[in-house]
Amino acid sequence: MQLFYKQYSNVGKPLIILHGMFGQQANWSGVAKAFSEKYAVYSFDARNHGQSPHASTMPYSKMAEDIAQTMDTIGLSKADFIGHSMGGKIAMQFALNFPERVNKLVVVDIAPVNYESGPNQELSALQKINLDSLSNRQQADLVLQNNGVNNKAIRDFLLTNLKRNSEGKFEWRMNLSVIAKDYPLLKSWGEDTFRQSEFMGQTLFIKGEKSDYLLPKYTDQTLAFFPKAKVKVISEAGHWVHNENPEQFFKVVQKFLME
Repeated sequence: MQLFYKQYSNVGKPLIILHGMFGQQANWSGVAKAFSEKYAVYSFDARNHGQSPHASTMPYSKMAEDIAQTMDTIGLSKADFIGHSMGGKIAMQFALNFPERVNKLVVVDIAPVNYESGPNQELSALQKINLDSLSNRQQADLVLQNNGVNNKAIRDFLLTNLKRNSEGKFEWRMNLSVIAKDYPLLKSWGEDTFRQSEFMGQTLFIKGEKSDYLLPKYTDQTLAFFPKAKVKVISEAGHWVHNENPEQFFKVVQKFLME
């Protein structure tokens, strides 16, 4: 699948940014612009997200193939990667399936493991929004708030997926029904066949200090797939590390990429 992407610059080595679940490349515009001074930055929308095409299923193996196809279209043989959450799993799958196309890999606040928990509450709340009766975004915000999404920043992030169609009616930018259907698959790891059992390239895992997505108990499995992995903790940040402490995030990642 050919994905939608935005190119932020054409100087330096190529750097590809992959967003997380419910996100889109535009959420990473600040980070992309910061890196664009020294890198040819490309930010992709995953399938069923943003402006990329919709599909009936979204296993990580297929999403990795989407990245390869889009790189071919652009003319990129190899790149550095930053992937957050779901985008981190896509980037890891891509590194295992296409190791020759990955220079350095940055995985943000996710591990190569099966997760029991996740954004369950957010998904459930999103499904309770009735688009047919929705007249403004404030009503959608109230539905999310009444269904346990208490963080205003997260509600605002989720509602960037709302848009009006040509008839003025609200619709989802993302393919919410397929995301919900494949949600167990998106939380999992290892259901797909990896072409390589390990990626021997330089890999940095970024953990938000306040997040519980990247825990010490995942170390052994992480190193089994990524033997050269290092971990850096970003202070005063949760799962959305790049938004909650962008300055430290940028410094840590840039240092790793330039080493």
